[in-house]
Amino acid sequence: MRILDIGSGSGDVALTAAKMVGSTGEVIGVDVNGEILETAKHRAKKTGLTNISFIEGDARTLEWEDNFDAIIGRLVLMYMAKPTETLKELKSYLKPGGIIAFQELDLTLFQSLTHPKTPIMNQLMQWICEVFQRSGAHIGMGLELYRTFIDAELPEPKLDFAAPMGGDQLWSGYQYIANSFRSVLPLLEEYNIASAIEVDVETLADRLRKEMMTAKRPIVLTPHVTAWTKLPSL
Repeated sequence: MRILDIGSGSGDVALTAAKMVGSTGEVIGVDVNGEILETAKHRAKKTGLTNISFIEGDARTLEWEDNFDAIIGRLVLMYMAKPTETLKELKSYLKPGGIIAFQELDLTLFQSLTHPKTPIMNQLMQWICEVFQRSGAHIGMGLELYRTFIDAELPEPKLDFAAPMGGDQLWSGYQYIANSFRSVLPLLEEYNIASAIEVDVETLADRLRKEMMTAKRPIVLTPHVTAWTKLPSL
């Protein structure tokens, strides 16, 4: 299979796809951020994959042949002003019977997860939603995927919803949340949403663990929605 990965970033999705298609397949990753693509290229070289390449640019304006077996992307449509138009453009690069698949966050669901007994987690959810909004993201893109596919005149997509959750004392999710906030801390401070002192990343995992044990309520991590479909075959 020949696959086009949109918004490759550091290459997570492209590298996974390259392993799936094997040595006879090909994956092309595209991203507007040339600097982050250097990380992707380094990772591909380190893994020894030779069936993958990365191109700097906007996939919507680069010239492609209509010979891709699949076009995929993760956490990319949420940053586009016109995701429907993007899918309309991208599908023209697919072969008949080709696959189009995207996975996006849906942070709007966090609003239903707040609880009086989990003030720390409530605050974290508020902060993460705000930082994504301030960075220009559509935080409800996950649940908009179905409509976006239909409006792009694609066949009705199959859908999947995933939201990892847990709460036992040894759950790795506490540290995952702390690491996530460590990575977004510069934006939290840049947007004046929260300071490093308020977030207190170094103690965050332990504080979340204690809160969960007291509240006896599991923590739900960021919800993801996946949509995929196939074009009609000739």
